[in-house]
Amino acid sequence: MRTLLPRLLPAVFALLLWLALPLAALAEDPDYKSWEAAAAEVQKIVDEGTVTSEKLSELRADMVKWRADFTAAQSTNADQIATVKDQIAALGPAPAEGASEDPTIAKRRSELNDTLAKLQAPVLSATEAASRADGIIRNIDKLVRERQADKLLRLSPSPANPVNWGAGLSLFRWMGAWIYDETHWRFTRPINWETLRNNAPLIAMLVLMAGVMLLRGPRWIGRLADWLRVKTQMRARGLVSGIVTLGQVIVPFGGALLLVVAAQQTGFFGPIMTALFTLLPGALLIVLIAGWLGGRVFPRAGAAHGIFGLPEEQRAEARVHAITLGFAVALQYLLVDWIVPRAQDYLGGSGNVGADKAAAVAERADAAYAVLSAPLVIFAALTLFRLAQLMRRHARALTEADAETAFRFKLLHWLSNAVIVISVVAPVLALIGYVMAADALTWPTIATLAVLALVVILQGFVSELYDVVTRREGGAGEALVPVIAGFLLVLAALPILALIWGARPEDLAELWTRFRSGISVGDVRISPAVFLTFAVIFAIGYTATRLLQGALKSTILPKTSIDKGGQNAIISGIGYVGIFLAAVVAISMAGIDLSSLAIVAGALSVGIGFGLQNIVQNFVSGIILLIERPISEGDWIEVGGQQGTVKAISVRSTIIETFDRTDVIVPNGDLVAGQVTNWTRGNKTGRIIVPVGVAYGTDTRRVSQILAEIAEAQPLVMMAPAPFVVFAGFGADSLDFELRAFLSDINFGLRVKTEINHQIAARFAAEGIEIPFAQRDVWLRNPEVLRPEAEPAPAVAPPAVAPAAAPAPLGAPQAGEAIEAAHLSDNDGAEEGDDR
Repeated sequence: MRTLLPRLLPAVFALLLWLALPLAALAEDPDYKSWEAAAAEVQKIVDEGTVTSEKLSELRADMVKWRADFTAAQSTNADQIATVKDQIAALGPAPAEGASEDPTIAKRRSELNDTLAKLQAPVLSATEAASRADGIIRNIDKLVRERQADKLLRLSPSPANPVNWGAGLSLFRWMGAWIYDETHWRFTRPINWETLRNNAPLIAMLVLMAGVMLLRGPRWIGRLADWLRVKTQMRARGLVSGIVTLGQVIVPFGGALLLVVAAQQTGFFGPIMTALFTLLPGALLIVLIAGWLGGRVFPRAGAAHGIFGLPEEQRAEARVHAITLGFAVALQYLLVDWIVPRAQDYLGGSGNVGADKAAAVAERADAAYAVLSAPLVIFAALTLFRLAQLMRRHARALTEADAETAFRFKLLHWLSNAVIVISVVAPVLALIGYVMAADALTWPTIATLAVLALVVILQGFVSELYDVVTRREGGAGEALVPVIAGFLLVLAALPILALIWGARPEDLAELWTRFRSGISVGDVRISPAVFLTFAVIFAIGYTATRLLQGALKSTILPKTSIDKGGQNAIISGIGYVGIFLAAVVAISMAGIDLSSLAIVAGALSVGIGFGLQNIVQNFVSGIILLIERPISEGDWIEVGGQQGTVKAISVRSTIIETFDRTDVIVPNGDLVAGQVTNWTRGNKTGRIIVPVGVAYGTDTRRVSQILAEIAEAQPLVMMAPAPFVVFAGFGADSLDFELRAFLSDINFGLRVKTEINHQIAARFAAEGIEIPFAQRDVWLRNPEVLRPEAEPAPAVAPPAVAPAAAPAPLGAPQAGEAIEAAHLSDNDGAEEGDDR
């Protein structure tokens, strides 16, 4: 199994080539004879299934290239075909079977149909060939996936069986002896010493530089990053120090490269050691990256808090685990790329061997790999298990403590549980003998954690950069831009994760091809190009509509005599019409034919109509309000017991601002179907009524005169019609009058009534006119029972003849009535009470 960085970088490069391949396809006519021969040969090879997977990948690349050519050829004569179809449509529908048409039209229709058939012939050929190429590609992919599955499920000799240990140990002994022999032989050759003497100054300089970069470079970079973060006052110090810490990876890696160059200049090392020196910088890079990721995710005390709220002791342990995983991956990298290629030479030789011996050699090589790989799997699984425990502990604590981030850390909890399961299952599989399956679980899991950690670190960099650009003091994580950036980083990481877990670049390229070709809905094909065309055209139309609305609202309509409500209605109507036209034009320009979806849309409209009838009703009512304009923005209306000023009218609802400064959202259907009182529609004139009562015996003519004078003195009271005083009648406590007056602006009605009441009180006081209030006299029967010291009545009273009772005064209670002790007084001049 070839894993991680050495496999990932070529895979990404190949993916980019596959993605760019459709763009490079030429529109020239394909060579169908060559295609037939190539297709037949590839189909035969696929049916036999004996070639290697690398050869299958090469054949698949050829088929993809052919398919791209055929796909491009399907657009041949597109303009001419469209023109001929329009000409045929202009002739009208073809006559029904048995019917006839004008000979001239029939002849012209036949000529056009022949021309259309000739123009469509290359398109049909290209479509058929592209379909065949696509089928061959699917067969190749199926064969490769079957081989991958067989490889994962292959049962190797169990590394737990001591019988199989000899293959691995003997391989190590053979490699050690080979390295010793070739190195000793080179040290005994004078020419190699001569090479060393000639290159000594260069070698010394390279070793010195490499030593400084390896031993002192990371410490110096760390001190520089700490100084930038702590001592400086720059706004971007966190971002800059984080970027500087990358030097802890780059500088030692450069030192390792210098050491490799120095070792090669000595001439003392043979092919095996040279291959090892070539691989060592890559192995060191894996360890350095693991340490850098661990240091960023689990920072030291005094550094940034990191994404895990763990104590310093647990963070230090997590950093050790991260570096340990890096060492495990580096050892696996050396095992796969340095030891395994030489196992074949040791176990079976490099010459041609028979089938039986080849099978025996393959079995011994499989046993050697299982014995050497299983300890690494167990070592990495133990480290993963402990690291996942730390992650789960942190996720559980934060899920219980912070409800706002519960979902994020619930995902972390699930991830940690999955890592724990893998760290338990993988060693068991390795000990049983399913070494490839154990490798396919362990090493991709480590790489996945590394990619996720990198995504989190980059998202933190984006947040800090956003802080710097927007001059915010923290809190960028709550802003929209960093969240979107994090989402895009996750999307960008998905192809990398797919490659890590065994997907081939060809699989991703095929997925991208399917995505670019789109999906078919009926006779309509929706592809990214169609969607992009629709989005661009609609955005242009939407922008033009908004610009027109802004110009009308700010420049043209204010200079007309149209009132504000009419202006708002015109602007809203133009907005709806513009958006509708933008959508229609975008659909047409994108080439979406909605006629084939008419039946489906009709069926859906019926169901949607029943489910959304209230929304549709409100929408139609909103359009009616904008056209008929029974109410406008700024009107004072009363609807459903609510009064206030119309603040905004939309297609679904109307917002009314009450006099308490609260917003009431009223569905437009209620405004159209219900009863609405508009106090200011058309004009702001309105009438107020001020009731007042005076005591009995007051001169009613004088009262009417005073009230009329007060009304006429108000600036907002209209003189035509003039204010009028009504002698309403004789009340229980007062003589009732009403002052009725029309105001030029009813919006000030409450203030005018208040001022009139103030002046009525002042004038009546000056004129000696009394405003009565209600008063009640209550008579008590047997008041002595209310006294606690009263003697109790005798049990049996002697009969006696009661004297004739005097007539009770008017208003006194009659005999036999039970009246409670009370004294009621209404001081507001209400309806009941005796005048006093």
